Amino acid sequence: MTAARALPTWVAVAALAFAAPALAEGDPAQGETLYRPCAACHMIGEGAVHRVGPQLNGLVGRAIGTVSGYEFSDVLAEAGAEGTIWTETTLDRFLAGPRDYFPGTRMVFRGIRSEDDRAHLIAYMLEVGGAAADPEPAAQTAPADPEVAAILAVEGDAPYGEYLSNECTACHRGAGGTDIPSIRGLAPSVFIAGMVDYRNGTREHQVMNTVSRRLGDEEIAALAAYFASVE
Repeated sequence: MTAARALPTWVAVAALAFAAPALAEGDPAQGETLYRPCAACHMIGEGAVHRVGPQLNGLVGRAIGTVSGYEFSDVLAEAGAEGTIWTETTLDRFLAGPRDYFPGTRMVFRGIRSEDDRAHLIAYMLEVGGAAADPEPAAQTAPADPEVAAILAVEGDAPYGEYLSNECTACHRGAGGTDIPSIRGLAPSVFIAGMVDYRNGTREHQVMNTVSRRLGDEEIAALAAYFASVE
């Protein structure tokens, strides 16, 4: 008997999208409140740029894992390469449990159980960020944060990064967990954006703010190069 072949992720996503029931109608005002924790990683609206996560303008209607200036996890990039797009349905399912919907995503977020809350959040994202077909695409291709771009331009010294990494790996171990993610194999752009946000106070975490403010651009670039090389 021939073994069954596993379907590619995008096939499963597409099948679920077509089979999904109609979504609840969301309230953007309630969605704005729900979006506040998301804003620590994802900017949206006028002037949005990439942070730890990509900016979310024009998300609905865009191919998954595709936006200029941001490196996505392989599973999202693969889905986009196969032509899968973000719809309200796929976004709803993703928000319900990112790691359940796309195993392998780097997004550290448990998900939103409430169907109504997901609908409110999506309604807010559409109202503020628009859809991919909207006539205001400028923010969709906004360049990365200038500070992040400057560090990305530095050639990271991976051996030096390994020397510096002990302080990081004291908490960020192995495959990571719900609250402390793994940083092994992390794309340099994602690692650097996170460190910059902690260093300038955009994101608040007592330990990370303290650690990042002790690091210069070359040290962050070295750490990014090292962790990108670790499988």
